[in-house]
Amino acid sequence: MTCTESALDALRHDGDELADAVVATLFERGEVGRFNTLMRHVSTAGSPLPDGLPEVAREYLRATAVPPDWVDWEEMERARLFFIDNDVHISTALSFAAMPACYLVPHVAKLLATTHGLNYPSKRMAETGQFTVYLMRPDAFEAGSRFLPAAQKVRLLHAAIRHHLRREGRWDTEALGTPICQEDMIGGQMFFSLLVLDSLHRLGIHMSTEGAEAYFYAWRVVGAMLGVDQDAVPKTLQEARAFLDLYMIRHMGPSEEGARLTRQLIDLYEEVVPGTFFDPVVSALIRHLVGDTCADWLEVPRTAWDGVARVVPHLLGVLETIEDRSPLGAWALDRLGHLTSVLELSSLTRGRVMHYAVPEQLKKDFGVSAGVPRTRRWTPPAPTVTP
Repeated sequence: MTCTESALDALRHDGDELADAVVATLFERGEVGRFNTLMRHVSTAGSPLPDGLPEVAREYLRATAVPPDWVDWEEMERARLFFIDNDVHISTALSFAAMPACYLVPHVAKLLATTHGLNYPSKRMAETGQFTVYLMRPDAFEAGSRFLPAAQKVRLLHAAIRHHLRREGRWDTEALGTPICQEDMIGGQMFFSLLVLDSLHRLGIHMSTEGAEAYFYAWRVVGAMLGVDQDAVPKTLQEARAFLDLYMIRHMGPSEEGARLTRQLIDLYEEVVPGTFFDPVVSALIRHLVGDTCADWLEVPRTAWDGVARVVPHLLGVLETIEDRSPLGAWALDRLGHLTSVLELSSLTRGRVMHYAVPEQLKKDFGVSAGVPRTRRWTPPAPTVTP
């Protein structure tokens, strides 16, 4: 797809035909409650579907039970190794760059606020973190996987939100486009892939070109399973840069919902950080990763730690050099990173498996490395000039 204003305008009117039809049928037949109850028992791929599951849902689950036939499994394994090597850094980038980037798009922030974002920020962060961990497990696409059912449920969740906002007249489709439209789904895919890679680079993380490209590829596979139009989605990192630059220029800006969601995010992670002395690190990291202009739009407070955050890449660079040169150092840092990620996810989920149910109504108020030498260091694609 050529990345132009008119091309992105067209994507604003498209949702997900398959999932939208399933959700519409479930609501029309009054089967949503029964579907949600039974789907709580569908948490691993390959397990028998429960008796009494609505037939339209059964057909959907069968049709979406396998990944696209074009998946390169060697590339997916490179992505998994990249994640293992960088899990704590990726968690940091997801939390302090990708999520705030979502809040920088006013209509996305409005949508998140309309659903559950304002009152339950930990739920969204826990779902995102757990979804990524499921994706990067060795058995992600095999029988017993938790990723495949999670992807199927997230796709229906998005369709349910579209259904509610349209039916209840709480979304200005003329001005804002279809809720969770193709442009926004692709934008989200870019946030969780290219923007995460940009953030790792900004943090001074040593990445191989092969690892970065594999990680981006893995999120292309995710997008396909979540209903993203494969004729429209960027296929390369350079195409991704052109799309993300244009998308953000078209939409980013300040909003009340964006600022409130960001405040909730900061409060959430300040609770995760032990004690109170290091609490300002959360705001400082967000400001460092998204930049001062965007941080000001999100009303991220300035703190005495802002200068310290700028030193973080130098410190991480030293640690990365140790990891590159010492197998023992690499092992120790990988174990420490894995433990940190597990503890963070445990804090967010409180040890529970997150379930992705089809909401029967919306809120009423707005309130690679392992074995791969990193001699070819990845550098981000250059910013594009918008047409």
